[in-house]
Amino acid sequence: MHDYVKTLGTVIRKAREEQGLSQAALAEKLGIDVRTIINIENFRGNPKFEVLYPLVTTLRIPADRIFYPVSEMSDDYKQQLLWELQNCSNLEAQSLLPIIRQLIKLIKGNSD
Repeated sequence: MHDYVKTLGTVIRKAREEQGLSQAALAEKLGIDVRTIINIENFRGNPKFEVLYPLVTTLRIPADRIFYPVSEMSDDYKQQLLWELQNCSNLEAQSLLPIIRQLIKLIKGNSD
């Protein structure tokens, strides 16, 4: 078995569980057979792009978790933050920017 098959299965299962989705609920949400999810999570699946793309985007998995799993630990929170920001409107991002800058200043001031 290739490492990428194990990485993919592990990442998919972790993301699914973090979101409180059963395998059946995720499959239904994606309009695919539950066996596809089961096979991926049990390291037997090598999904086509047509399955992988909606799976990754629905579970909001940063691509680095799959393609660069070694860096996952250090960048996980940054990736989650970026994902949240990408889902903001321009007006929401404009409102958040000064708040985020101030929070970063406060955090850096407390960690010195």
